Amino acid sequence: MKTLNRLLAQNRSWAQQQANRDPNYFLNLMAAKPPQALWIGCSDSRVPAEVLTNAHPGELFVHRNIANMVLEEDESLMSVLQYALGHLQIDTLILCGHYDCDGIQAALALQQVNAPLFSDPLTRYLQKLYDSLNDWMAVFQPEMKIATTGKEKLTEYHLMAQAVNLINAWPVKSAIKAGRDIAIYGCVHELHSGYLKRLV
Repeated sequence: MKTLNRLLAQNRSWAQQQANRDPNYFLNLMAAKPPQALWIGCSDSRVPAEVLTNAHPGELFVHRNIANMVLEEDESLMSVLQYALGHLQIDTLILCGHYDCDGIQAALALQQVNAPLFSDPLTRYLQKLYDSLNDWMAVFQPEMKIATTGKEKLTEYHLMAQAVNLINAWPVKSAIKAGRDIAIYGCVHELHSGYLKRLV
């Protein structure tokens, strides 16, 4: 209850500050134009899309999950993609990962403890994440897997693999088949500098 009460108090303070700066802020927000881009990012609380890009509310349509995975069986993500491309008519898709990703570390740790496969939703998810990293690790382990640069390369490989999944996702393919010009970009966030680095 303490956490909720603190967040509610912070919300009231924020709302009052916004209204003091601009009495029409919330009215303008209600009349905002459709988002300019769909942002698919990691659920990590350190990497909120609007903060990283200094975007105003309404500029980005956002979907976040553990380690910014793009899976066809993820109905939540596929419905967000379909809604963004079909209803909102968004033509720019941005996939964003980040270094020091806890999701990637959890997937690696899962294999080290030999967790039973398909035992629960999180384990199944982390198993898919680990499987997506396996090709890269088969080439570069063991030395690159442990080194800092290796972990960064692993994050970059993961982002590019998910970008390929995004390109091949059925809502994207359907939009392109219908003649839409869909732009897909991939970025990695550097926690130590705050900068976004474009990879794709």
